[in-house]
Amino acid sequence: MSIEIGARRELFIDRYLIEDLANARLHLHPPERKNIVLSVEQPLENACSACFNVIQDQDRVLIYYRGYHPVGRDLPDGWKETQTTNLLISEDGIHFERPNLGLLQAEGNTNNNLILRQYAAHNFCVFIDPNAPLDQRFKAVGGSDKDNLHGFSSADGLHWSPVSEGPLAVKGKFDSVNVALWDPHAECYRLFSRYLDESAGPGQGIRAIQSCTSDDFIHWSEPVPHRYDDGIPLEHFYTNATLPCPGAEQILLSFPMRFVPDRTKNTEGMDYPGDGISDAVFMSSRDGTHWDRTFMEAWLRAGPETRNWTHRNQTPAVGIVETADEWSLYTASHYGWASNRLQRLAVRPHGFASVRAGYHGGEFTSKPLTLTGDALRLNYATSAIGSIRIEVQDAEGRIIEGFALEDSEPLFGDELDAAWPANFSALKGQNVRLRFVLQDADLFALRST
Repeated sequence: MSIEIGARRELFIDRYLIEDLANARLHLHPPERKNIVLSVEQPLENACSACFNVIQDQDRVLIYYRGYHPVGRDLPDGWKETQTTNLLISEDGIHFERPNLGLLQAEGNTNNNLILRQYAAHNFCVFIDPNAPLDQRFKAVGGSDKDNLHGFSSADGLHWSPVSEGPLAVKGKFDSVNVALWDPHAECYRLFSRYLDESAGPGQGIRAIQSCTSDDFIHWSEPVPHRYDDGIPLEHFYTNATLPCPGAEQILLSFPMRFVPDRTKNTEGMDYPGDGISDAVFMSSRDGTHWDRTFMEAWLRAGPETRNWTHRNQTPAVGIVETADEWSLYTASHYGWASNRLQRLAVRPHGFASVRAGYHGGEFTSKPLTLTGDALRLNYATSAIGSIRIEVQDAEGRIIEGFALEDSEPLFGDELDAAWPANFSALKGQNVRLRFVLQDADLFALRST
């Protein structure tokens, strides 16, 4: 059975294209911590401001986040209605400001960046819906408690209206960051939320992720727990930060915050102390239900800052900002402290993972593929002495004349979308295997054009 690539970009984040590996491995690339884009220091923010999500909308970048949230464990009645959703805005995804929106009154005036104040602000999460009319181009979900998730729509991302009179027709607890999105590959809405897996017995519940689908954003299917390969243990996933991969939308990416409740560092001086520490992991899916956990290690560690070694830190925001040579993601840091902040992360475009071989070299052979273009384009990086070479075989593994390894010019450098110096037009429509031979090199992604 051949995999028809078409014009899709495929990432080497799993073994979807890989038949055999020899002296090479799939390697996870952690993000690089960059600048602080928000220090929570205004009256309508505090140590529990959280639930960040980012929207790249043409020439602007919007970040929605929970602003005010009562700090404490014994909260008064009505505390959920006092929470706010606040907005940051940027032209480049690097430098943000709080816009003076003048929409809601707080502290005796409307000179603030608030867009919402109600129960849904606890975890208001926004996405752009390319399938909707322009006056409903922005969609959001928010709310808490059992079966009490509400949907909203907006034309501009600022002024919001409910999409139904009551909660959405969907089951769940919804007390964490619930992520809704339009899946262009499956042509449906997806909703990712948290549930408690109690398969280990009473009192042994593990926070886990489930999903459901919808055709209209209002009526949803029965939630289905994420499935993993045999032998993959369940870990506490507090949030999920799921989205279609930009430029490879057939792949869903997820960046769960992994919570470790039985490890606690020094919490003295915290505004909102609590048990546990956390990091973030990376996983992917091609159907929204089965999730690949090739990489069990942390994608984002706490690092040397002591205030990141407390509960609910390293929580990735939902969303990716694309620029030509760098993608920006964002993470909550210092949660529960007066220094609560949002930090930018930088990753290589489509560079979350790679097939990597070291100095002594390695190789891998693909499963049978059907190419539809004249050229093969690669996202790759090598050292000064490194290289990548390609051999093309038929589906049975026989070398195709003119495409032997000896015919392959070594590719070296660091490029995001480099054309392989060979004409593949004669191979259009054929079932072929690609044998990649690497030395001190990473191959992140490929596509046929």
